[in-house]
Amino acid sequence: MTALPMRTATPQDWDAIAHLLTINYHNPSGAEFREQFRPIFEAERSLVITDEDLVVGHLSARTRDLSVPGAVVPASHFTLAAVAATHRRQGLLTRLFRQELRDTRTAGEPLAIMWPSEGRIYPRYGCGIASQRLTLAIENHELSLPDREVPGRMRIGAPHDLLPTLTKVYDAARQDRPGYSSRSAVDWEHVLDDSPSHRGGAGERLCVVHEVDGAVDGYGLYRTSFNWTPTGPACEARVDEVVADSPDAYLAVWRFLLAIDLTRTVHYDFAAVDEPLLHLVNEPNRLGARLIDALWARIVHVEQALTARRYSAPVDVVFELTDTVIEENVGLWRLTGDPDGAQCVATTDPADLACDIRDLSSVYLGGPRLTALAAAGRVRELRPGTLLPASDAFGWPTLPAGPEIY
Repeated sequence: MTALPMRTATPQDWDAIAHLLTINYHNPSGAEFREQFRPIFEAERSLVITDEDLVVGHLSARTRDLSVPGAVVPASHFTLAAVAATHRRQGLLTRLFRQELRDTRTAGEPLAIMWPSEGRIYPRYGCGIASQRLTLAIENHELSLPDREVPGRMRIGAPHDLLPTLTKVYDAARQDRPGYSSRSAVDWEHVLDDSPSHRGGAGERLCVVHEVDGAVDGYGLYRTSFNWTPTGPACEARVDEVVADSPDAYLAVWRFLLAIDLTRTVHYDFAAVDEPLLHLVNEPNRLGARLIDALWARIVHVEQALTARRYSAPVDVVFELTDTVIEENVGLWRLTGDPDGAQCVATTDPADLACDIRDLSSVYLGGPRLTALAAAGRVRELRPGTLLPASDAFGWPTLPAGPEIY
């Protein structure tokens, strides 16, 4: 059987791609979705598989930078993967994914990241869970925050009106938080899109900012929904994003969000695993925290990726790597590094640790630990005493987090 043709997409393919995605993701607002994503669609970085005049498979990459421990690297942001229901089980996604990984390496990007809809699919391509997140369903009248005085004032406005301020605060914060992606003007427009289909029956998105002496140092994006029960108000606040570059600003923003008049619950789906809010409230159980996976990562160029990031402690270790997709990654690699710099080179020295590229990808952002993967049988210590120091070195003071599904 002749394989269906695969090619680079063109801008003219977008409507057909959007139609496929609308069906596959059960999106009831197809026309709205098509126009929302059109500005961020990079045709030259997208692949399609066609069956005569139909687009039956698609995978796209977006060009953005990613904060990693101690550095910022170019990273391919995989998105909008879909295969038509009529063409499943034919290896189409495998072809798309393998080619997109090769293209990412050719483009000089050492890393690819993604938000899989179903995690069981992607380990076969060498991808690993690189960060997790907390979803919070907060009973805000059942907890309190510290009552210490915080200088400055709060101000509410429309997000687009405050965009220059939001950009400045976000860019400052993302330098210290692995997993945060760069945002161009087009990215910000997409993040702040407030189409009716995004609201889930709630009101328009608002932005609250904290400022001291006219300088904004924290913000929160949120919306509220109306609900009134026979016993009184039970409205809900839905928080999209909280970013702050000081403890005072962080406390002030959350103090506002948890005290909006008439609300009884506050939902936030993108809290970091080490979210400071967990240690601020007097009753953490009332946060209703649930742990789920977030960013997945895939190292496509071992030498570049491991050299680019920094390490919490001195490390000198030889990895024996397997990779079923990118053969250039296979072999022995010596990593030497510390908080100030790193180098990764091919070597013939005996291996200290053995693992698959999936496992190295999982620990790359400083989230999962090598020791945890070893306990799961996925990383093997070949030379006693090398696992723990390497695990400590790959860690980072702040855990990775992903504030948006792109």
